[in-house]
Parts: sequence; C-alpha cells; structure tokens
Amino acid sequence: MAVTKAHKEFFAVDFDDGWATPTGYPDGIQEKILSGALDEANGRGSRTRLLRFQPGVHTTVPFVHEHWEEVYLVSGDLTVGNDENGNGGEPFEANTYACRPPGAPHGPFKSNNGCVLFEIHYFDPA
Repeated sequence: MAVTKAHKEFFAVDFDDGWATPTGYPDGIQEKILSGALDEANGRGSRTRLLRFQPGVHTTVPFVHEHWEEVYLVSGDLTVGNDENGNGGEPFEANTYACRPPGAPHGPFKSNNGCVLFEIHYFDPA
C-alpha cells in the first residue's frame, strides 16, 4: 500500500488560523495539518503536521501509537520525560530531531517558553 498525499507546491502557511487541539491533548497544544490524513483505526495513511505548545503547557502520560513518527523541533524548547505535574525531564532546544517506531513509549512533554514541532506520521506499507 503506497502512501498517498495530494500534490502541493509551495504555499504560505497561515500561523494565525486553522489550528485545532488534537483529541486527547490538553488545551494549549494545537495541530495544523499540512498534508495527508492518518487512519489510525485501520493502520493506514500518512500525515504531515505542525504541532505547537503554548508556554507552560505539559502532558501527563507517555504516548504510544502504532505508526511511525518523525519529529523536528523547529523553534522553542521541549522537555521530554517530565512527570504528571510537569516537573523534571530532559530539555531540548530547536534543531533537534526524533524518529520513533510503532509501539515506542515517548513523553510526557512540556514546553517552558512554547515551541513548534514539524511532524510526519505514517504506517509501514502492507
């Protein structure tokens, strides 16, 4: 099964509109889908998105999903592995990258000053 996305040439990305809080995420974390769609229930698809954290926002439990995830920290700061109260963890600055296989626990996450992440999610072809 091939990954299918619409052909899109360069276009301006509106940082003021089109953001939504993903299901299961706290307020203050928003995504903007740039391309594609991910069908997690059926293990298909691919999506590219921006994910942004407002300053001081944190998640409380690790994430685990059945798709690949590549993440590039475009701007700001991101701490990985904080506790449920947002304490501790390992801080990272812009220009850092992660690639996670399906089933890999990761997080929780927090951002002290806010951040923008560029993410690509996809399933292995069948």
